[in-house]
Amino acid sequence: MRIGVVGAGTMGSGIAQVAAFHGHQVYLQDAQTEALERGLGRVRKSLERVAARKEGAEAEGLVEQTLSRLTSGVELEPLGESELVVEAVFENFEVKKSIFETLDGLCPPAAILASNTSSISITRLAAATGRSERVIGMHFMNPVPVMKLVEVIRGVATSDACFEATRDLALDLGKTPVEVNDFPGFVSNRVLLPMLNEAMFAVMEGVAKPEAVDQVMKLGMNHPMGPLQLADFIGLDVCLDILNVLYEGFKDPKYRPCPLLRQLVDAGRLGRKSGHGFYRYE
Repeated sequence: MRIGVVGAGTMGSGIAQVAAFHGHQVYLQDAQTEALERGLGRVRKSLERVAARKEGAEAEGLVEQTLSRLTSGVELEPLGESELVVEAVFENFEVKKSIFETLDGLCPPAAILASNTSSISITRLAAATGRSERVIGMHFMNPVPVMKLVEVIRGVATSDACFEATRDLALDLGKTPVEVNDFPGFVSNRVLLPMLNEAMFAVMEGVAKPEAVDQVMKLGMNHPMGPLQLADFIGLDVCLDILNVLYEGFKDPKYRPCPLLRQLVDAGRLGRKSGHGFYRYE
């Protein structure tokens, strides 16, 4: 299959890597050359780690063979040759809507347009196109090469044929697709983000320090990563975006973003990617 990926950030480059690794021809597009270079660098390093864990003929040529199936560029036109395009830019509806409008004009009528959004309505994105029945959500988990889950999200108009083709692709990529309907936050973030948010309230209200909150959840609930460490890993700006979508979508105060989260984002403390969030990173 010819697959396009829009956005060369952590998620987009990970999706491109997995698709190329499993034998698909991939075009990775980003508006910024620097982002493409960083994304391709992440892909190469990740593939080198995979090759290092294999032996003999299985490891030989793995990196270069995979990269030979992956092309990239700032131009949008090559996306028009794709049978399926995954949009993987940041969580902003207007930006995503603009991309879907462009893709709708570029791609053949039979092409599937998918979004890796973690919270934004697939139905609203589909309404920006003339092919609502061919628009779907493919919410991969981070890090994409490692995590098995893909939430496959049906919009109101998504056809059975589109869903089945997307589910089959996820299986082909070695993932476990789970069918989800289109509600704010879907399942993963509707359940996860309120927990992270409550952990932030516990810190803000002086119940415990971040290290203590995380230790309680790791030792008491057997979580592999504490909620504040996980929030730093996701990106505090991303957490805030998702909580805002949940709050606006449900109008329920239980989704109100913690003021401490807003304060940290305003200060540029976005977590691991900025070097400082609830914790400091080298």
